Amino acid sequence: MKQVVHVIRKADVEKEFLKVLNLELDYELATLHDALNEEDSKQIAKSKKRLTEIHSELEKLNGF
Repeated sequence: MKQVVHVIRKADVEKEFLKVLNLELDYELATLHDALNEEDSKQIAKSKKRLTEIHSELEKLNGF
């Protein structure tokens, strides 16, 4: 029984983490859009890097 509860809790935590990652993905895409419009090369590079990290995390969790 203890293992079942642990598995359920782990699934719930992963679902919440996916929600957070998706919100962060949306935010970072909006930030990248603004940086592209302003031609802010530093922010463009930062956003692209973070988007790559988010993508990797989502792939690990099969979040796509």
